[in-house]
Amino acid sequence: MVGRVRSPFYIQGVPRPIPLPLRRILPVLLTLPLLGTPAQAACSDAAAPGVDWRRCLQDGKDLRGADLSGAVLRDASFARGRLQDAVLDRAEAPDARFTSAEMSGASLAGAVLRGADFTRADLSRAVLRQADLRGARFFRADLSEADLTGAIIAGADLSTARLGGALWVDGETRCAAASVGSCQR
Repeated sequence: MVGRVRSPFYIQGVPRPIPLPLRRILPVLLTLPLLGTPAQAACSDAAAPGVDWRRCLQDGKDLRGADLSGAVLRDASFARGRLQDAVLDRAEAPDARFTSAEMSGASLAGAVLRGADFTRADLSRAVLRQADLRGARFFRADLSEADLTGAIIAGADLSTARLGGALWVDGETRCAAASVGSCQR
């Protein structure tokens, strides 16, 4: 830097030059807010197919007969909710919490429910065809007369679940009335 004097002082009214590296990326930085950000879950949105309720608390809500097919429910909570006859087909609900939820007759066909918690939930007569239930917890859950045809249950905790009359994953075996924790023939 021979011949140039750099002043460490700021002189009011004299604009400072923008350093070259910042000059190159400044136009990009200024447009970022204009590009838009990914849509965030709006927990107050009405129940509808495809609704995004990721990480939303819907505890105790009355969603009987609601159509939530294809909804994004990742990490959402429906504890003590009333979801009788609700449709959650193809819903993305890994790690969702349905503890003590009333879900009799609900349809969860093809839903992704990995790691979901159904502790003490009533899933009697529920349709869980082709659902991904890997690692899901069914502690004291009622799955009596539920349809589990083609469901993926690897690592699911069914140890205290009531399975009487349930149609097992093979689509042919009907569990005996006294089945608890495993499908008895």
